[in-house]
Amino acid sequence: MQQLNLPACPISVRGTREKPEIFDFLRRRYVSLTPEEWVRQHFTHFLVEHKGYPKGLLGNEIELRCGEKRLRCDSILYDLSARPRMIIEYKAPTVSLTQRVFRQISIYNLLLRVDYLMVSNGMQHYCCLMDYEQQSYRFLDHIPDYNQLVTPPSCR
Repeated sequence: MQQLNLPACPISVRGTREKPEIFDFLRRRYVSLTPEEWVRQHFTHFLVEHKGYPKGLLGNEIELRCGEKRLRCDSILYDLSARPRMIIEYKAPTVSLTQRVFRQISIYNLLLRVDYLMVSNGMQHYCCLMDYEQQSYRFLDHIPDYNQLVTPPSCR
């Protein structure tokens, strides 16, 4: 797998060359190793080990339902009341982070109305702080530490 623009982390891989698996430390099980999953595992380790995000407040592969339609968020960060605070979308390192990716995460946010949206392909990472009162968002110049997360007035 490709080296990413993220710190090294403990990764456990098993399986065969045709069907490799990677251990998801949040779901506590092995899952199929795809380029997107490679990014997810490195990024979630980064958030927990380097940014102080509580492992128990992060969830991977969270299903959302809108009528008959089923959507899947790559990762969600919850607050202590189990309210979604952040949606994180991952793409393979070879996938450009275009407006289409941001539209995808915005659709999830129509259902969840979170404070933060984050997108990473393992090489580039973007984080937006939502402002629902002003119907806008602001790109942050860094991935905030967990203790730096703020709740915008319109989300309180």
